[in-house]
Amino acid sequence: MLDLQDLTIIGAVLLVAEILGILLAIHAVMQPRSSQGAIAWFIALIALPVVTIPLYAVFGRTRFMGYTEAMREAAEIVGDWLHEWLENMNAVAAKPRPGLEVIEALAKSLTYVPFLRANRVELLVDGAETYDNMISAIESARSYVLVQFYIVRDDVIGRRLRDAIVAKAHSGVQTFFLYDEIGCIKLPTAYLDVMREEGVKVSGFKTTKGRSNRFQINFRNHRKLLVVDGYTGYIGGNNLGEEYLVYRDTHLRIDGPEAQHIQLSFLKDWYWATGQLPAVASKSTAAEISDQAVAIVNTGPADITAYCSILFSSLVSNARSRLWITSPYFVPNDAMVVALQAAALRGVDVRIILPDKADQRVVELASFTYYDDMLNNGVRLYRYREHFMHQKVILVDDTVAGIGTVNLDNRSLYLNFEATALVADHDFVKQVEAMLMDDFDNSIAVKSEHFDNRPLPFRVAAQIARLASPLL
Repeated sequence: MLDLQDLTIIGAVLLVAEILGILLAIHAVMQPRSSQGAIAWFIALIALPVVTIPLYAVFGRTRFMGYTEAMREAAEIVGDWLHEWLENMNAVAAKPRPGLEVIEALAKSLTYVPFLRANRVELLVDGAETYDNMISAIESARSYVLVQFYIVRDDVIGRRLRDAIVAKAHSGVQTFFLYDEIGCIKLPTAYLDVMREEGVKVSGFKTTKGRSNRFQINFRNHRKLLVVDGYTGYIGGNNLGEEYLVYRDTHLRIDGPEAQHIQLSFLKDWYWATGQLPAVASKSTAAEISDQAVAIVNTGPADITAYCSILFSSLVSNARSRLWITSPYFVPNDAMVVALQAAALRGVDVRIILPDKADQRVVELASFTYYDDMLNNGVRLYRYREHFMHQKVILVDDTVAGIGTVNLDNRSLYLNFEATALVADHDFVKQVEAMLMDDFDNSIAVKSEHFDNRPLPFRVAAQIARLASPLL
C-alpha cells in the first residue's frame, strides 16, 4: 500500500507533468502545422500529459532541424559551381505557357529554377518495364550513377538493381546509393555491405544526425530518384521491391536538362547525410528530337513554410476544367479539403482514385470519413480494384501533369522530403489522360453508402482515426 510520502511524490510528478503538458500544448499551437494537428496535440498534452509528452518529443516536431544550415554550408563550398549551374538552367528556360502562368511562377519561386525546355519524358506504368528501363540506364552510365529510394527490399528486384550498380562500380563509374533508414528498417545490413565492399558509396539519410536531432525519427525521406551522368533522371512512386511488380504505380524517365534538377535534389540529401559532395556535371544536355517543358519541385519539412501543401493547393485552385488525382492515401488537410470542394463547386471535373485494397489500415479508416466532404460537393471518388494502387499523379486541365512521390496526407504535405515532376506538354498530358482513363475503367465509383452503411464500431473507429490523422 502506498504511504503518504509515495502519494506526495506521485502527486508532485503529476503536477510537473501537467505544467509541462500545458507549456508544450502552447508550443504545439504556435508551430506551423494543420489545425487538426494543433487541436489534437493541445487536447492530448493537457488531458494525458504523462502519455503524450514522450510522444510529442518524437512526433511533435514540424520542422526538420539542421538541413537548411547544411545547405547554406554546401552552397558556400561550391558557390562557383552552383552559380554556373543556375546560369545553365536559366539558359534553357521554357517559354511561358498560356494557362500555366501561376504554376510557372510558383515553381520558380519554390525552386529558383523555371520550367526547362529540351526534355524528353517517358511515362513508365508497368513495374517490370520501369525496372528494366532503370537498369538499362545504369548499364549505359559513363561517369556516375546516383540512386535514392525510400524502401529497398533484399529480394529479386532489390538485388537486381544492386548488382547493376556494383557492375558499374567495377568498371570505374562513380556510384552512390542513398536510402531512408526507417523505410529500409527491414533491409539486412548484408545487402548494403555487398555494395560497400565493391566500391559503391552507401549512406542512410541520417534523419537523427546530431544531438539536437536525435528525436527526429518522425520525418522520412520519401524520394525515389535515379540519375545517370546528369542527363537521365527518374522520379515517381516505385520503391525497390517485388511487390511493385504488381502494384499499380507510375514513374517517369526524363532525359535532358531537368535531370540536372533531380541530381541537385540528390546532392543536397547526400551532403546532409555525409557532409560530402560528389563530383558531377553542371552543364545540361538537350534531349534529342524532343522539347518537353518540365519542372522538378522538391519539398520537405526543412522548408520555411509548408511548400508541399502550397504547391498542391495551388494546382487544385488553378484547375479550370479538369482535375484528376490518384493517391494511395487520402487524409487531406483543411486547405486541401476546401480547395477540392471549391474546384468541384465551380464546375471543375474533380475525380480522385484511391485504392480499394489498402496497405495501412488506420490511414484507410481515416480516409472513409472524407467521403461525404467530397461527394456532397461534387467531387467524384473511385476505388481502384486491381492490386494496390500506389501511384501519385495529378492532372490539371490540358495544361500540366504532375507525377512524383507526394500522397494527399499529412505526412507527405508536412513531414516527408518529397519530389514532384510537373510536365507542361500537350502530348504528355494526353498520355496521362489515357492512362488514367484505363484506371477509371478498373475502378468502382464511391457512394456515400460505402461509409454510412458500415457498422457503428467501424464508423467510430474511422472518426477516431481521422482525429489522429495529423499524427500519422
